[in-house]
Amino acid sequence: MSVFPTLAILGVGLIGSSIARAAREAGAVDRVTLYDPNPDVRARARALGLGDVADTAADAVRDADCVILAMPVGAMGAAAQEIAPHLKPGAILSDVGSVKRAVADAVSPHVPAGVHFIPAHPIAGTEQSGPDAGFSSLFRNRWMLITPLGPATPAQSALADFWTKLGALVDVMDIDRHDLVLAITSHVPHLIAFNIVATAEDLEAVTESEVVKYSAGGFRDFTRLAASDPIMWRDVFLANRDAVLEILGRFTEDLAALQRAIRWGDGEALHAIFTRARRVRREVIEAGQDIAAPNFGRNAGAE
Repeated sequence: MSVFPTLAILGVGLIGSSIARAAREAGAVDRVTLYDPNPDVRARARALGLGDVADTAADAVRDADCVILAMPVGAMGAAAQEIAPHLKPGAILSDVGSVKRAVADAVSPHVPAGVHFIPAHPIAGTEQSGPDAGFSSLFRNRWMLITPLGPATPAQSALADFWTKLGALVDVMDIDRHDLVLAITSHVPHLIAFNIVATAEDLEAVTESEVVKYSAGGFRDFTRLAASDPIMWRDVFLANRDAVLEILGRFTEDLAALQRAIRWGDGEALHAIFTRARRVRREVIEAGQDIAAPNFGRNAGAE
């Protein structure tokens, strides 16, 4: 039995197209409507048979019981304003943005009375992008964090049921806590990856061809993260500025401690830090969060 008769998805990239595939495969919805502002993406979504592709956002959401914003977080406020007059009473409006407070602040003023706005974030993705990159198992055994703006409601339960049908592990988290947690688990790691790859490219003593040819496992993983959608990540860092700067400041202090240990030949300090890091890595594996995505090497880059 479906959770929503009609689901509308605005934004048909990796996450949006994966939701469309997963929702139909799981029987979580009876009908999927989609819209993307890029006409080439709309054409590709039609060719892939992802659902009923509309030529305007208004047409996509008009009869929808649940609407999911799946575009970069910087565009969500304007999208909410555009569709607000066309949302039907009782509908659920949600999103999949990696930042929650900024999205809530941008979207909330445009939500009509009678529409349930429930911010959410599936912690899943790959470094790929576009409608062809999506696949139905993307959310399977991945955490889906719902960050409600008020007490629990039947609408929140329905949204949780929807994501559970898609295979996700649903949890509820305070909205500001979410942004701090994601700053350390996703945002700053991506920032470091973007920076180390840029540093390698700018390093005059080593040619770019040597960097590419002799990439070892560590640098190869950095390049995977750095291959993520630049528009999406630009918006994430601007939207989650305070939490990212807080974590980045702590990281810089810890990096300075490592630098001192190396300079002073303090092997004991280095061993202690590496041992702690290794323990955390093992805990990630034991928690089942190191399972590779079936279509790509690993889950990363679109969180």
